[in-house]
Amino acid sequence: MRLSRPLLSAFGAVALTAGSLMWSAPASAAGINYVALGDSYSSGTGAGSYDPASGSCKRSANAYPNLWAAQNATDSYKFAACSGATTATVSSGQLGSLSSSTTLVSITVGGNDAGFSDVMQTCVLGSNSTCQNRVAQAENYMRNTLPGRLDSLYGQIRSKAPNARVVVLGYPRLYTIVDWCAGIGNTKRIALNGAADTLAGVTRQAAERAGFTWSDVRDEFAGHELCSGDDWLNAVTIPIESSYHPTARGHRLGYLPAFTASAKTALKSSAKSKA
Repeated sequence: MRLSRPLLSAFGAVALTAGSLMWSAPASAAGINYVALGDSYSSGTGAGSYDPASGSCKRSANAYPNLWAAQNATDSYKFAACSGATTATVSSGQLGSLSSSTTLVSITVGGNDAGFSDVMQTCVLGSNSTCQNRVAQAENYMRNTLPGRLDSLYGQIRSKAPNARVVVLGYPRLYTIVDWCAGIGNTKRIALNGAADTLAGVTRQAAERAGFTWSDVRDEFAGHELCSGDDWLNAVTIPIESSYHPTARGHRLGYLPAFTASAKTALKSSAKSKA
């Protein structure tokens, strides 16, 4: 996901629109052709060390797809994830990386469809009730509109990469609820965590309908959300688009273990089905 437009006078100007450039890294042969799709939680916005060629897609050397590819021998690796991506822009700008030879795909998507940046802006700048109402609107979208968009995208992925095992990763909750923490209050934090849970449930169900592997990262990030004292997420930062995204530690200690375990299971299942 990506914060777009201003958090008004509180935080200054906001992020650039998503691009659709793609970057590929060579790797050694082992029969795995891996493609990383998705939004900023896959591109690594907030994790630093960005590939200059990726432009506003903000692809980080510290993002979990790069970390996984560096640790696992592959025939090919294509890093197509882009900050700000939605189901529509993944469909229009990233699926060209897939083919019948693709054997492994990872993806995070759905947060931008549900208006993540606007929800955060509203909750940071508005009242408790305004925040709760905006979260309720987002959750309504998640439950009633997002499933169809995910189903359509996942169907396209399956069509483009019929031989691939696909791992759908979720998003962490943003906050550990404590008695005191600087920033927004617990009423807003609880509402935002509830939205994260709703999004996880909707995405998991869509992944299961598609026959994809669901990887829930909320357990990896438990105890490392904002206000935990050992945060793996950025709070409000400069540049603003990095706010509320995983840090380099969040990718290395949160997303990477989640994807590693899920990819291992998916690839093992693939090998058994071919035996």
